[in-house]
Amino acid sequence: MRALVQAESWPIRGGFRIARGARAAAEVIVLELHDGGWVGRAECVPYARYGESMDSVRFEIETICERLRPSSPREAVLEMPAGAARNAVDCALWDLEAKRTGKPVWELTGLRGPPTDIGTMRTVSVDTAEKMKAAAQRLASAHVIKVKVDGGADLDRIAAVHAGAPNAELVVDANEAWSAEQLAQWLPMLPKLGVAVVEQPLPSDHDAALDELERTVPICADETFHDRSSFSSVEGRYDMVNLKLDKTGGLTEALFCAAQARRLGLQIMVGCMVSTSLAIEPALLLAAGAQYVDLDGPLLLDSDREGALHDREAGVLRSSSAIWGAV
Repeated sequence: MRALVQAESWPIRGGFRIARGARAAAEVIVLELHDGGWVGRAECVPYARYGESMDSVRFEIETICERLRPSSPREAVLEMPAGAARNAVDCALWDLEAKRTGKPVWELTGLRGPPTDIGTMRTVSVDTAEKMKAAAQRLASAHVIKVKVDGGADLDRIAAVHAGAPNAELVVDANEAWSAEQLAQWLPMLPKLGVAVVEQPLPSDHDAALDELERTVPICADETFHDRSSFSSVEGRYDMVNLKLDKTGGLTEALFCAAQARRLGLQIMVGCMVSTSLAIEPALLLAAGAQYVDLDGPLLLDSDREGALHDREAGVLRSSSAIWGAV
């Protein structure tokens, strides 16, 4: 088995800003696993928040692929630490198995059918209240809008987005930027501003402040939740978990985490990094069982992979057999 690993940069339309900073492009790593005449492909996004870089993830992928053999069980990949590198290897192996067996990945995973067309929430990046309102007006037909905030004048920003898209549910994502005091003060005001969910308001090491907090909307764990080892940290503290393949370390672990979350009574959000449709295709297999779908990464780019079928204007995701997971 031969592995080809390459870095790619995909410009983001208008840029993208969250609490941790701004980006002009999605920096991704693409893995191709060649086995005879078959090729399995996958994409991952290294994330500095978790100590990852393009170089470190590339090295990790190349190291594990040196040990892979055609007969290697996919479960062996779970010995790698969860993260972007394992995601690329795991999803490339799923794609390769689909090619070898002549069965699409949805069938290999035991799903009843292929991913159906599904709407994704749309994202408004951190900016001034006026600019965020204008961005929301352009997305006013969206059913759900994710509002990125940074711990500054966030109530004004949220109110502006609500005014710009009054019929949309809002998911406020602070990316760990709020303090416990801000959360306690702002939480009672959020339902009147159209907010349905607050995502990762506090730094992950300050989660204990959620224990006694009376909440008016569900609180979703993102940076606090990675893989199955995270359930002990979120159970009884959060109402929802955000499953991202670059955190779980691939589709195999994400499927397990989705099932475990349902057993524990936790709601599910399926999320993504800013990426192309090659990274989104595996996540679409989780979308049907999620309460919230946040997979608009490719819709934020200037362009996408050849063969992508998503409807950017309508915010509708359509799986493409030309990109990943099919014969």
